[in-house]
Formats: sequence, C-alpha cells, structure tokens
Amino acid sequence: MIDLRPFDKLGGADHGWLKAKHHFSFGSHYDPENMGHGSLRVWNDDEIAPNTGFPAHPHSNMEIITYVREGAITHQDSLGNTGRTEAGDVQVMSAGSGIRHSEYNLEASTTRIFQIWIEPTQTGGQPCWGAKPFPKADRSGQFVTIASGFKDDAGALPIRADARVLATTLKAGETAQYLLGSSRNGYLVPAAGAIEINGIRVNARDGVAIRDEANVTIKALEDSELVLVDAA
Repeated sequence: MIDLRPFDKLGGADHGWLKAKHHFSFGSHYDPENMGHGSLRVWNDDEIAPNTGFPAHPHSNMEIITYVREGAITHQDSLGNTGRTEAGDVQVMSAGSGIRHSEYNLEASTTRIFQIWIEPTQTGGQPCWGAKPFPKADRSGQFVTIASGFKDDAGALPIRADARVLATTLKAGETAQYLLGSSRNGYLVPAAGAIEINGIRVNARDGVAIRDEANVTIKALEDSELVLVDAA
C-alpha cells in the first residue's frame, strides 16, 4: 500500500514566526483518523523565522529526531546540553522520564526542519541528547541510517525505539531500494526534488505512508533529498 499525502492538503498552523505543516494529528490540528503510522507519531515540517524559536518546554517518553533541511537550530536543555545543528546534520533527544528544552533559530535567515517523533519501546529512563553531521555526499545514491534503535546500525544516532530513520540524496534518473519488510511501516518525505514510487509521483514535502510492501523502489525524477522512517 502506497498512500500519498500531498503537502498542500496537510493540516498546519501559521504563528507568524513559525509556519508548520503536520503530517499527522498535532496540536490544534486534531485528526482522530490520522494519529500516526505505526510507532511514528509526529512528522512536522517547520519553517522558523530568524531570531525566533521554541522557548523552554517539557517532553517525556518520546524519541524526537530533528532533521535540519536549511539553516540551523540551536538547542539547550535542562541537562546542560547545548548545541547548534545545521543543514545536513541531525539531532536526537530521548525524552525518557522528562526533560525541558528550547530550540531557537539564531540565524539571519529562515530555518527549515523536519521534526519526527517516535514512540519508545519502554517508558521512563534517563533523558539524553546528541547531534551528528551526516554529509550529503556520504549518502549519495544510497540510504544511510541516521538514527536507529538497532545496535547493528553503526554510526547512527541511538534512539530507544523499534525504528530507524534514513536519508539519501539521488540525482535525477537514479534509483534506490529499501527492504522495508511487509510487517513494517514506512513513511517517506522528499525534503527536495521529486520522485516516483510504484508509478506514483511524489513532490517535495509530500508524505508517503507505506505498508504491506516488502521492498520499496524509488526513482528520482529530479535531483532529490529524501528522509524515510522504518517503524514497527
């Protein structure tokens, strides 16, 4: 099953400083028929104006992955962690038993991110945060795991979930395959470009929910940058 979720039909909110589109029910956009895809609970497409951001607020029992598409995001949390994550880099926060954090765009231009929330396999535990660069050249033509709950995924940022987050860049005409497995839930969003999956065109920032598909084959119609979640 390939279920296309066009960007222009996503729910969202415009707060002035923040323009957000929600692939699933979130905040004031409540959709009881679209509460997630497997253990993937949130996929927000956020545009954050310069010198604005999210003041300190709490989270618990959620794995939160931030994929920076353009600009940079500056993080600070109640554990004393601070960091600036720029385009091409990824940050992960395991909220565990509870953490407070702030996220600001301290840059001179708009920052664009995907924020992805995945339900953990167990509640509680010590919260933690980490960030890592994933150069686009290193993931050209193939999926690279950038965050994972599986120990064998060396080099990925760890999360406490039965899931992995992957990314790739494809030149127009290139193809990539991913062995999802028919019992898994896939959700794919092009950060840029356009692709085709099983004859279905998917444009930048559209979402694709994938289920009951053992093998996913993607063809780039344009130079494209893709993010994929493989979740229980």
